[in-house]
Amino acid sequence: MRRFCITTGAIFYAAMAAFGPACAGEAPAPLRPAADHHQHLFSPAAAAWMSSSIVLAPVDADELVAQLDAAGVGRAAVLSAAYAYGLPTRAIDHEYARVRAENDWVAAQAARHPERLVALCSFNPLKDYALLELGRCATTPGFGRGIKLDFAASDVQLDQPGHVERLRQVFRAANARGMAIVMDMRASRALGRPYGAAQARVLLEQVLPYAPDVPVQVSHLAGNGPGFGDTPAREALAVLAEAAARQDPRMRQVWFDVAAVVQADLPADEARRLVRRLRQLGLDRVLYGSDPRGASEAPDAWEAFLRLPLEKAETARVARNVVPYLR
Repeated sequence: MRRFCITTGAIFYAAMAAFGPACAGEAPAPLRPAADHHQHLFSPAAAAWMSSSIVLAPVDADELVAQLDAAGVGRAAVLSAAYAYGLPTRAIDHEYARVRAENDWVAAQAARHPERLVALCSFNPLKDYALLELGRCATTPGFGRGIKLDFAASDVQLDQPGHVERLRQVFRAANARGMAIVMDMRASRALGRPYGAAQARVLLEQVLPYAPDVPVQVSHLAGNGPGFGDTPAREALAVLAEAAARQDPRMRQVWFDVAAVVQADLPADEARRLVRRLRQLGLDRVLYGSDPRGASEAPDAWEAFLRLPLEKAETARVARNVVPYLR
């Protein structure tokens, strides 16, 4: 009797990433990541607002799930772009109302595919409404698992004591609520304020200790992307990687996504340098993420990741990694 093997959606992709073919006699399935840890949805209003600096088209949950299916990825973290309404270089009427509306739109979209998408709310952590929105998201259906912070867009400066104190408050509140933190710790190109080793040390020593019990995900390997980043970004990553290698307890819950870093045209010497840094971090804390940089890009940077000079077991380790808030 011929045996049929039936698997669907996220279960199928997770099984392929973790265990290989589900049925005896099948050819091995291509290795695919169980989850994409860096995705976005954009409402029409947010896409229009953000298109003043980068060209964006609205993206809804149905479109994203279709792209995930095409890429063979099971689950995705959907990071709200509501922080964009708090840009320090632009003013908008009813700012906090717009932040709430975008966060709620993303949560409602993710709820259309609860087995595939997990929504994280977002805001500028320096704003007066930051802690209020964090608390609201923590008790809003569809959120409660995590927050997204963008240091560059919010002009967070880790060499300013007031900014550091504000981040401590946000990290402490997220920790108390059991909410993971996903952060873009990157240079503000528009404002000309880079992040480097000094800022990474402040993060390690003065901010991370305030969220010891929840996952903290550093996006883009502490840089900007595309590519492995400029010298300051690499120096920032070095500080955190060295702390991870020496098993600094402040790094126990810290993860790193590779979104927009691993490019198909990454030069061989940069690829080798990147691999050395990933090994120093520990492949068990490295997360796949795509973060498409345009409406026409599909969320599949995995083929580029497969070109890195990693051992097969190391690549498989990254494919299986799923941060706790996405499980």
